[in-house]
Amino acid sequence: MSGPAGPSPPVVILTGGIASGKSAVSEHLAKQGVPVIDTDVLAREVVAPATPGLAAVVRAFGPQVLAADGSLDRARMRRLVFGDEEARRRLESLLHPRIEAAARQRIQSLDDAPYCLLVVPLLVETGLFADADCVVVVDVPEQLQLERLTQRDQLDETAARRILNSQASREQRLARADEVIDNQAGLEQLQAQVDSLHHRLLTRFR
Repeated sequence: MSGPAGPSPPVVILTGGIASGKSAVSEHLAKQGVPVIDTDVLAREVVAPATPGLAAVVRAFGPQVLAADGSLDRARMRRLVFGDEEARRRLESLLHPRIEAAARQRIQSLDDAPYCLLVVPLLVETGLFADADCVVVVDVPEQLQLERLTQRDQLDETAARRILNSQASREQRLARADEVIDNQAGLEQLQAQVDSLHHRLLTRFR
């Protein structure tokens, strides 16, 4: 994947539904020296206080989206766009180009990396990074995903299912996959799959 500034390391995108195990995969690869860029982190950075991104959001939605300290009130913002397709698309049109630009800038700054891992939870939903070199999907059955989400976030099943239904389906994610990590078993089995993937990617991009 090459950004506007010139050549860059190969980009491997890691995606998967909520509570699928993306963090466990990215953390294991990071321990092996793979540079990791997380778009969830970038999404916060592009609307940090005094950024053009935050100013654009305030212009679009009004000062009520600001917390008392001048930062974005993320909970209020979620309530504003939840269930409002037009508002959600307006917010995405402001944030997604900034997130992608920030990610590409980070990628361009990497030196001597055999590849980098770009974590994009909503890859299918956003359509970003269509030029990635490889897409890895962390896959779990929906029922297991639901169980993990309710336990992790202390949600009732109705709330958890609402979140799952707002994301792309398992089938849609798998259709984008070049590689699949099956996270139905324990951490040891997951890490063994990640190690195998890492070796394949090193060979592929050597």
